[in-house]
Amino acid sequence: MMEQDMQEILFTREQLSARIKEIAAQISEDYRGKAPVVIGILRGSFIFMADLVRELDIPDMTLDFMSASSYGSGTVSSGLVDIKLDTSEPITGKDVILVEDILDTGNTLSRLVAELQKRNPASIRLCVMLDKPERRVKPIQADYTGFQIPDGFVVGCGLDYDQKYRQLEYIGILKPEIYE
Repeated sequence: MMEQDMQEILFTREQLSARIKEIAAQISEDYRGKAPVVIGILRGSFIFMADLVRELDIPDMTLDFMSASSYGSGTVSSGLVDIKLDTSEPITGKDVILVEDILDTGNTLSRLVAELQKRNPASIRLCVMLDKPERRVKPIQADYTGFQIPDGFVVGCGLDYDQKYRQLEYIGILKPEIYE
C-alpha cells in the first residue's frame, strides 16, 4: 500500500546511503580534532541522524535531541514553532551540528538556531537531508545538504504525513489525493 501512495520515488535507500556517506566524510574532516554535539530534531531526523552518526569519524562527538514543529498534522507550515523537547546538556562553548530531515520554509530551523545561539555555543552548523529552497520564507541555509528537491510533500526515511510513512527506506513524493 505504501508505494502506491507515492506520486514518485525521489531517492532510493542506496542513493540516500551513498549521499550520507559523502556528507559524513565532509563533516568528519571539518570537525577533525573537535568534539561537536550533534543535535537531532525529532521526530523527522531520527533515521537520517542515526545513519549519519554511524558514518562519522569523530570519536569525541556527543548526541542530543530537540523536538520542534511548525506543521502539526497538516502539510503546510503554520509559521508558529513549538519547542516541545529541549537539549539535555549545556552547549556553551561547544561546536553544534544541528541535524534536520528537511529545510523547507526555514521557520523551524531559524527559531531553533536563534534559541541555540542565546546559549553561546562555539559554532552552529546545519545538516539537512533535504532542502526545498523554493518554499523558503526565512533567510537560512544549510551547511551540509543531502539533496535539493522540488516542491512536493515528501515522506519516508523519517519524514511523515500525519505520523505515517516514516519507516519507508526511500523518499517519495506523496500523491496529493492522499492528503487533500
